[in-house]
Amino acid sequence: MIFVGRIKTTFIKNLAKDLLEKEPSRFSTDYKKNKEIVKQLVDIKSKRTRNIVTGYITALKGRESRQAY
Repeated sequence: MIFVGRIKTTFIKNLAKDLLEKEPSRFSTDYKKNKEIVKQLVDIKSKRTRNIVTGYITALKGRESRQAY
């Protein structure tokens, strides 16, 4: 199966990975919950950028949960 998606910038990837390192237990595979957590932890004025970070975190957590099986 081939997945085609948007390419994330280094800023997005680094920010998401930093948040996951600092608060790994707070994030899950639920996008809406992650969106609220990111809003609390980071002061990003751009809603679009915040949503991209949240989506990347959700994807990483999903990948992590699939690898656990």
